[in-house]
Amino acid sequence: MIKTLEWTDAGVRFIDQTKLPTEETYVTCKTYEEVADAIRTMVVRGAPAIGVAAAMGVALGVRDSKAIDHGELKRDFDRICDALASTRPTAVNLFWAIRRMKNKFDAISAQPVANIQRSLIAEAQQMLVEDIATNQAMGKHGAVLLPASGSILTHCNAGALCACGYGTALGVIRAAVESGKKLHVFADETRPFLQGSRLTAWELMKDGIPTTVISDNMAGAIMRQGKIAAVIVGADRIAANGDVANKIGTYTVAILAKEHGIPFYVAAPFSTIDLNTPDGSQIPIEQRSAREVTHMAGKQITPDGVMVENPAFDVTPHHYVSAIITERGILREPYTETLSASMRVNT
Repeated sequence: MIKTLEWTDAGVRFIDQTKLPTEETYVTCKTYEEVADAIRTMVVRGAPAIGVAAAMGVALGVRDSKAIDHGELKRDFDRICDALASTRPTAVNLFWAIRRMKNKFDAISAQPVANIQRSLIAEAQQMLVEDIATNQAMGKHGAVLLPASGSILTHCNAGALCACGYGTALGVIRAAVESGKKLHVFADETRPFLQGSRLTAWELMKDGIPTTVISDNMAGAIMRQGKIAAVIVGADRIAANGDVANKIGTYTVAILAKEHGIPFYVAAPFSTIDLNTPDGSQIPIEQRSAREVTHMAGKQITPDGVMVENPAFDVTPHHYVSAIITERGILREPYTETLSASMRVNT
């Protein structure tokens, strides 16, 4: 299994996703500031992975705190949490993970400083274990939705690299293949950061799952030719009504799938569901550097001075979503009811 991130005595170790697919290298972040920078620069990316990375960043910062009493440790803890929370605004898993670490801190605040430090490290490590189990459960639930054979389209990377292993959308595909289904994957390249062509294709090739990379503007033509049986993507935030924020271009794919009568599935853990956000219009959309659009592999590909829009995500309205696959089962419309009911039953 790909180790997207792991806790070590030296710090938090990440596979450097900015170097894939040509270089499989790892970096160790020795401070919480370095973890924050790894999240911000997309050394680590994907909503579930960002969440666990943030939790490990909190644990790392607290472990290295020089505080001698609870008051000093609390001030350090709050500063660390604020720094990590400021890295990327859209993926709600980031804030979910930090909130979980805050809840843990509050629950053990009467204990000695050393005990708090050890407990927060254990909590972050437990979150990694839980994430893998969550993805595997999601995969088993979602695998039944995919055909016995045929081609599946995915956008961006929602595999082991977006989580702590196995993956969300790719986890469903992996589980389906493991069950004996004969699937082929079309991976949108996902401009401008190329998560599909660089990361999804790399993962699937390692797994021996047949994969074809297409440019983003080919998806409609491929669908019209009858080559796509289903679309499955991940998510960075799901609003209370089922609107889904995912990598830019997902909305376009959803519209195309609807036009061609192809089911459009979203696979995401419950930590991605944000019942405090009523609909997609309230989801903050991260704006990234223009250089990601104007340059490719360090080479300029646009004229000097051109204006650039580079939102990292878009929002797909819930009525385009055939089903939301979670670790607790498959949810369908009306999402306002099924999402909230599922949260109540299982918490």
